[in-house]
Amino acid sequence: MPAPSPGSAASPSDGLRFAFGTLTALPVRVARWDRPAARAGMLCAPVAGLAVGALAAAVGLLLLLLGAGALLAAVATVAVPAALTRGLHLDGLADTADGLGSAKPAGDALRIMKQSDIGPFGVLTLVLVLLAQTAALAQAYGGSWARGALAAVVAAVVARLALTLAARAGVPPARPEGLGAAVAGVVPAAGATVAALVVAGLAAAGAAPLGAYDAVRAVVAVALALAVAELLLRHCVRRFGGVTGDVFGGLAETAATTALVVMSLS
Repeated sequence: MPAPSPGSAASPSDGLRFAFGTLTALPVRVARWDRPAARAGMLCAPVAGLAVGALAAAVGLLLLLLGAGALLAAVATVAVPAALTRGLHLDGLADTADGLGSAKPAGDALRIMKQSDIGPFGVLTLVLVLLAQTAALAQAYGGSWARGALAAVVAAVVARLALTLAARAGVPPARPEGLGAAVAGVVPAAGATVAALVVAGLAAAGAAPLGAYDAVRAVVAVALALAVAELLLRHCVRRFGGVTGDVFGGLAETAATTALVVMSLS
């Protein structure tokens, strides 16, 4: 079969392959690496999040079924997304924290972010974020296994949804190369809005069997997670001149942590 031309429309399969191949460590081969495929892939990013969240929740529930406590189930649930991304989102979060914390001009901050080591800002941010995620999930699992599982799924989906919104038109790349440059500005603003509304609606529907309060809380979790991620995105664009792959990782972890904290509130 001949390769598609760079300007040809991407199929749903191309989009799913791009999303799973770039946003997870699952063995999925990216068939196309062009702007149409990137657009379809970033619109499919929440689907990849759904798979990651479902696997994370399944591991947590299995431990609960075997008699483990809520804390151990929470630790395992946090570990699964880290493993399924090879830690890239956490690494991006740490690098972004180091770049922002350096208080240096954009070029110097970007060079700091590209270094292989992690600085004090990155270490502190990682520790606090992982503690917050684990504590929030332990609280949710302590309420009920269903609330814990729902929190894990919502957090993973909204983490990738934050990437869809960050890849919308008008958000520039900070560098001419890398994942940030490949996906920056590829998603139409209308498509990003529709994706957010769909995820919020599905979150409410998934939480509805637990009660009206849970349904409202799920929508609030999605909305606040996206709002906090948007604040970070705008700050990064001001500081770095655009987005990078590290910034995308930082946005994902920020959105996931915010959603988990909201979902843990009684």
